[in-house]
Amino acid sequence: MSAATETPVYPRGLTVAVMNYNEAKSLRAVVEEIRGVCLQLDRPFELVIINDGSTDGSGEIADALAREYPDVRVIHHPTNLGLGAVYRNGFLCGRYELSTLFPADGQFDASIIPQFIRRFDEADMVLGYIPEYGKNRKWLARFFSWGERLLVRVMFGKFPEFQGIMMFRRALVDKVKLTSRGRGWIIQMELILRFIRMGARIVNEPTGLRARMSGESKVNNLKSILSNLRQLFVLRLQF
Repeated sequence: MSAATETPVYPRGLTVAVMNYNEAKSLRAVVEEIRGVCLQLDRPFELVIINDGSTDGSGEIADALAREYPDVRVIHHPTNLGLGAVYRNGFLCGRYELSTLFPADGQFDASIIPQFIRRFDEADMVLGYIPEYGKNRKWLARFFSWGERLLVRVMFGKFPEFQGIMMFRRALVDKVKLTSRGRGWIIQMELILRFIRMGARIVNEPTGLRARMSGESKVNNLKSILSNLRQLFVLRLQF
């Protein structure tokens, strides 16, 4: 019996983890946009703000949103632990059948949530991709992105197209052991690889990409890049 046909562990519904690090100018707008879309779904939902040790007051905004809306809760990291820790909590925090993660910078339109949910008649994981990804990005960001994709292909072979948003069956996360501990995004790749290994059904769905509501990207910095490289080689030893 496949993972998709087993008795579900989690009740029907959706968890949206909102990843926040110093996004005080956009956090409320993003949460309220996502919540507005979720209110139109035919299922229960929750929003979980994962505040990664913010120092700009966005942690207080998150707490205010949780007091204001009963379907919002907050996980606070006492210090900035990095994107990897945020993703790990995002993968594990869900209380419902389906889970997804959104950045608090507003780059992804919440309307893709029902678009992704519709695919779960045929899928266990939906991976978003941006058809014109990189077209309007700075040359350094494009270079790092190209280098990462090339390295992944060399080390792991064919890999599903993925940029940005994923949605998955929460119960399947309990069936894998995630070992990545660094600050970067490699834990996302590990989850996908482990889902592939267990035979999960993975499909792609196109999405758009908006301009950030405020601030600068916190992904393409030297600390994250070096962490990702180290984790890639450690992960390769397991596959």
